[in-house]
Amino acid sequence: MFFWSKTESKSGIEKNKMYYVFVLLGNSASPLSEWLESTKQLDFVERDYALQLNLIAKLSGLRMAEKYIESVPKSFRGQIVYSVLLSNFVAAGNIKKAEEIFNKMKDLGFPVTCSACNQLLILYDRYTRKKIAHVLLVMEKENVKPDIFTYRILVNAKGRSNDIAGMEKIAETMKAEGIEPDLRIKAKMAEHYISNGFKEKGEAVLQELEDGNLEENRGACRFLLPLYAALGRGKDVGRVWRVCESNPTAGEYLAAIEAWGKLNKIEEAEAVFDKMSKKWKKLTSRQYIALLRVYASQKMLVKGKDLVKRMADSGCQTDPFTWDVLVKLYAEAGEVQKADSFLQKATQQRKDKPMFSIYVAIMEHYAERGDVHNSEKMFHRMREVGYVTGPRPYVTLIQAYINASSPAYGMKERMKADNIIPNKTVEAMLTKVDAFRTTAFSDLLD
Repeated sequence: MFFWSKTESKSGIEKNKMYYVFVLLGNSASPLSEWLESTKQLDFVERDYALQLNLIAKLSGLRMAEKYIESVPKSFRGQIVYSVLLSNFVAAGNIKKAEEIFNKMKDLGFPVTCSACNQLLILYDRYTRKKIAHVLLVMEKENVKPDIFTYRILVNAKGRSNDIAGMEKIAETMKAEGIEPDLRIKAKMAEHYISNGFKEKGEAVLQELEDGNLEENRGACRFLLPLYAALGRGKDVGRVWRVCESNPTAGEYLAAIEAWGKLNKIEEAEAVFDKMSKKWKKLTSRQYIALLRVYASQKMLVKGKDLVKRMADSGCQTDPFTWDVLVKLYAEAGEVQKADSFLQKATQQRKDKPMFSIYVAIMEHYAERGDVHNSEKMFHRMREVGYVTGPRPYVTLIQAYINASSPAYGMKERMKADNIIPNKTVEAMLTKVDAFRTTAFSDLLD
């Protein structure tokens, strides 16, 4: 997130040029920015402080970013600066801190914006959907109108919760408010229709996305490719790919790799990747990840390792998204200990926070084996990075005890301490690991 516009300082340095310098410098950008600020080479305004804050958060961590914001002159410590801090806490998945910043912005008298509410919605959709309703109440109370991004989040949240009726109601509300669903929203609705077994409804949305002529509606191709694959319609994947094959966009390459992977057409996915490699000599981690996901889904560990080596040899930097795929590649191939070891080494080498899904993937494999010891260790590591904020880690942990046929002493108390209220399903699971439960057989022994 960069804000500098084309303005010139007293020293003649153009801020728009400095933007490009910062992008090129990457990890070395923060010291330069600090020097420019301290030596008054640039006349800092709030947006410049926001840029500096964003750099510190990305490169030095959120603790340093919080310290930095206290050093920003009060006259420049406004909504833009706090919004940047909020977005970084959301990206890190830190619910507690994100909520603190959101509430502090309200306490400081800043108006509640749709952008800030969207940040919380993104966070809650990932980790604790029951809190989404609270954000919507805040928006209603503060008279904040949802925008198209709000509707995108809500449609996806309802779909991921398997609430198709709720998803359709949101789409209807959106249209009633005069906002037409865009390609992303239509594609998400189709995806959730298909995954929930509403095949005809999904196909109807696909026809709407095609809109008769794909040559004229080229933007829909990257959405159609994985959706037709999800329906198992390989001929349609091939038909759509031929429309863009002569000159694919970056998004179309990735969508085609994903689609062929879903159809178990590994050679076709590799052919698209090779074509992409010839177009761009230096590939990004995201482009490598597309094919890595295919290998992970097929448990092709050897090919996955070869691609990782190729990625490293090219000088491509790994990030939490790469870790996510690599961990799943090892775990799905049955090498959960190597997945765990890889995650530990990766987090030691870089300051980036691993994604929630990485911890869950490893923990679920330990739980499946009834490995209580390592499940508890993974649970502890999740707590350390602030991910024990919803029921899912507890559900996985309880399953580990069930599979080990071992009592889970004090599990209810642990959940209560974290304000996790078990539903009926979880209550049934807790009964199975209750150390003091009685059974018909135990009653006979009394």
